Amino acid sequence: MIFNLINVVLPVFVVVGIGYGLTLRGMFQQGQIDGLMKFAQGVAIPFLLFRAMAGIDLQSGFDPRLLISFYTGAGACFFAGFLGARFLFKREWEDCVAIGFCCLFSNSVLLGLPITERAFGPDALVGNFAIIAFHSPFCYAVGITAMEIIRNRGQGGLRTVTSVLNSIFRNNLILAILAGFAVNLTGLTIPEPVDEALALVAKAGLPTALFALGGIMVQYRPEGDLRTIAMVCGISLLLHPAIVFGLGSALDVRQDLFRSGVLNAAMAPGINAYIFANMYGRAKRVAASSVLIATASCVVTVLLWLTLLS
Repeated sequence: MIFNLINVVLPVFVVVGIGYGLTLRGMFQQGQIDGLMKFAQGVAIPFLLFRAMAGIDLQSGFDPRLLISFYTGAGACFFAGFLGARFLFKREWEDCVAIGFCCLFSNSVLLGLPITERAFGPDALVGNFAIIAFHSPFCYAVGITAMEIIRNRGQGGLRTVTSVLNSIFRNNLILAILAGFAVNLTGLTIPEPVDEALALVAKAGLPTALFALGGIMVQYRPEGDLRTIAMVCGISLLLHPAIVFGLGSALDVRQDLFRSGVLNAAMAPGINAYIFANMYGRAKRVAASSVLIATASCVVTVLLWLTLLS
């Protein structure tokens, strides 16, 4: 059983490791790695999400019980990280928001999709896509709203609302999801040559993004703030999936959706955690190191959750 689970999980992290090793050896420069990630996140993965949303069975995939269990856990983890950073580690309020965002934003696209697909097959991704449809809007809405409220204490709420909406609707992933929903709901048919072209590009998205994720990690070195980083890793890899597991069991979420919910919750913080911290210039070292250490730790913790789900 353990050997089979390792075969499921390890190839994903081997691709990340190849990207890390080749970039460390100088075969790829950071500018080239950034270009690969820009292609993956800006073009290939949006195409993947567009096609998935255009073809998803909305009635079976968007089970409110799945979304309630996943996003209740995500919200709880944001507040756990936020309050822990403030009252355990005495960080400034703005830092606390960035650290809470690290605990909130699991890597549902770059890690959640390939691991779920390898574990349970492509037909098991309906729940993943349902979660992804709301993931960036929910996480950025929580993080940006909290940060803008703290930064604009005593000022009006218009600036906060504007910042939230601008950040959400300038995100290619969100725009692709909305476009896919529009095609799905209107019943439009994508011409076959166009759909085949989209599929060709989409297939490159996940492996390219995993490779680039490894390359990006070369520039980050785990240093300092180790107790705070350990808290982020514990919340992301253990608390979030535990909450989803408990709530999903209590709400009797359908098995395939339940597996998607728990596995997505068990993923390490995504690179968006660092992007958010960098955007505000807060807790950048914690965010970068948490992404690196939690991604490496996923090799072990994902095996734990897959064992429980098998």
